[in-house]
Amino acid sequence: MNARHCYWLIPLTAALWLITGCAGTTPANHAPHADSPTLPTANPTALSYPDAPRGDVTDNYHGVVVADPYRWLEDPDSRETRAWIEAQNRLSESYLSALPARDSIRESLTELWDYDSYGVPIAAAGRYFFSKRTGLQNQSVLYWSASLDGEPTVLLDPNQLSDDGTVALYTYEISNNGKYIAYGLQDAGSDWVEWHVREVDSGTDTKDHIRWSKFYGVAWSPDDSGFFYSRYPAPQEGQALTAVNLGQAVYYHRLGTPQSQDTLVFERPDEPKWGFGAEVTEDGGYMLLSVTQGTSPIHRIFYRDLSKRPAGSSAAGSKPDPNHGMIPLIDTFEARFSFIANEGPVFWFHTDLDAPRGRVIAIDVRHPERAKWREVIPQRQATLRSVNAIGGRLIGNYLRDAHSQVIVYDTSGKELSQVSLPGIGSAFGFRGRASQHETFYAFTNYVTPATVYRYDVKNAENQLFRRPEVNFDSGEYEVKQVFYQSKDGTSVPMFITHRRGLTLDGNTPTLLYAYGGFNVSLTPGFNVARAMWLKMGGVLAIPNLRGGGEYGKSWHLAGTKLQKQNVFDDFIAAAEWLIANKYTSSEKLAIEGRSNGGLLVGAAMTQRPDLFAVALPAVGVMDMLRFHKFTIGWAWIDDYGSSDNPDEFKALYAYSPYHNLEPASYPATLVTTADHDDRVVPGHSFKFTAALQAAQQGPKPTLARIETKAGHGSGKPTSMRIAEATDILAFTAAQLGLIYRPQD
Repeated sequence: MNARHCYWLIPLTAALWLITGCAGTTPANHAPHADSPTLPTANPTALSYPDAPRGDVTDNYHGVVVADPYRWLEDPDSRETRAWIEAQNRLSESYLSALPARDSIRESLTELWDYDSYGVPIAAAGRYFFSKRTGLQNQSVLYWSASLDGEPTVLLDPNQLSDDGTVALYTYEISNNGKYIAYGLQDAGSDWVEWHVREVDSGTDTKDHIRWSKFYGVAWSPDDSGFFYSRYPAPQEGQALTAVNLGQAVYYHRLGTPQSQDTLVFERPDEPKWGFGAEVTEDGGYMLLSVTQGTSPIHRIFYRDLSKRPAGSSAAGSKPDPNHGMIPLIDTFEARFSFIANEGPVFWFHTDLDAPRGRVIAIDVRHPERAKWREVIPQRQATLRSVNAIGGRLIGNYLRDAHSQVIVYDTSGKELSQVSLPGIGSAFGFRGRASQHETFYAFTNYVTPATVYRYDVKNAENQLFRRPEVNFDSGEYEVKQVFYQSKDGTSVPMFITHRRGLTLDGNTPTLLYAYGGFNVSLTPGFNVARAMWLKMGGVLAIPNLRGGGEYGKSWHLAGTKLQKQNVFDDFIAAAEWLIANKYTSSEKLAIEGRSNGGLLVGAAMTQRPDLFAVALPAVGVMDMLRFHKFTIGWAWIDDYGSSDNPDEFKALYAYSPYHNLEPASYPATLVTTADHDDRVVPGHSFKFTAALQAAQQGPKPTLARIETKAGHGSGKPTSMRIAEATDILAFTAAQLGLIYRPQD
């Protein structure tokens, strides 16, 4: 994506294809109680689970015969699966609607969610572009203004695009002259993005329309006549949400022409798993392609000199050219190479080559041999997560023990200053052009909603720009970071947040949330549902497990493939530490995770069902033997390995949640997923739910909450988020004996 103007409307710590997330009244006058409230039922035998016939499907993996009795649930649109989904939702709604605190939690949560939130502004072409969600709007609205204090003009309101708020703005790209934006829309949570073009002054759309794009933004050509984008071949009818995504290619779209006339810029049919992100340098001299293969943060880099071959032109000559005139600069998958900016033919890259925690190097494309590469910013003790070039400065955003540290350098790599952050938390943003002298960023932590600041690059000065007004008194809570030892002695950090003056008697309901994969770093951030949990009197614990990116490349790799069990061991050790240190007990402990974190919860509850009272796996990867057979699942082999490999099969089979369920007493479980999830297809959760309901021998309920017209989580409307968070909080509170009494 273009490094200059590709702006996400919702801050994310994960730019990968698996995402993280978790669902948060005046100071509350309530506290957790040991006595459990009356539940709709305490005996799962009183719950009539939907019929789920066991099939006789088996697979032979390297001589091991593995049963897959619920294979039929992989088809989300079959008559049998749709009937099962409807029956599961009826059962869940019947159970959840009878929970004593559900209505009061929904009311308080809605009140807490009702505040104005702001995106990080960007200055471009003499204007400021920013997003804002007013109160309970389902989707943020995109605005522009001529000055920081000028009257904003609505540029795009996604709330007007559907009656139920399920059409969302994925991202947008401003043309160089500021006349147009190319914007991408997602429908019902699908990863598929449809691109349109809007004139900024008139607020009207052109006839341009691009389909079958995923995962990447667009990059305008220097003359703004069109843009580069990536797309997949159109899937067969009826398979858009399940078919494997292969064969991505880069095209150039010229404004005013149909997509069928777009020019092929780059493809590699011999490498169908390659993915391509296009960007154009700020000076308009070069177009770059960042090439990925799977989800590992390693890249190849190709480039084209646009002064010699303009945008949209095809390779000259009749000889076959597998690179379509693109020049390979980094031609092996060896390390991370993220383009920052250029000074003519000198390109700056953020890389972890020979620096697992990250550094900045300069490559002169006139002398690209490795011996001529120059180190600009050396590796530090902290982990370098991103770099932006603004106003003749390089702004490095680091993680020190999983919280932000921002350092400003000159272009020679000399440290000039540090951005003064309000405390321990997460800073993100710092977008802009190398020619500008101002940028914006947001700061947040577990008790502070994202607050936007303007940063004067030239004078190294901070200025508060937008602070949201939320009905949440952060002063009532404390956040601490502890370090505990995992099974193999590795020191793992964990953030713990709770009401001040907490008595450590082992009796406080506690929510343990984690992720642990894909180089994703879980950094402090405000979440309304988590804030609600804190107001209800609960403890929030978030460890930074191996598999993430908090400590660089080695930390990530220590939680992948044959080392994946380290992640589960880290998680289990976090639970044991919380119990040993009297924060909670097994009877008062809930675990939650989304996507790869859903896998984490599934593995933990099957390995240690005795350790947890509640399990909340959301949109999880639960069948580790077949995940690579659907949509973009093949890309996760970089982290998980593949059942096609004998050694990796053994590791996967040993922890695959679906395959490790056996008759036992399991925690109370609420599985959440969505029927339009085309990233982690819902068959994972469907099969796991059916198997768990059959295996549950204890007194706790096993329910599935299956959202319709929703996907993996991106673009989910506020109303849907509140409804889901309400049910999760009510279910968890009831099972842990937390009685919620909102203030009168």
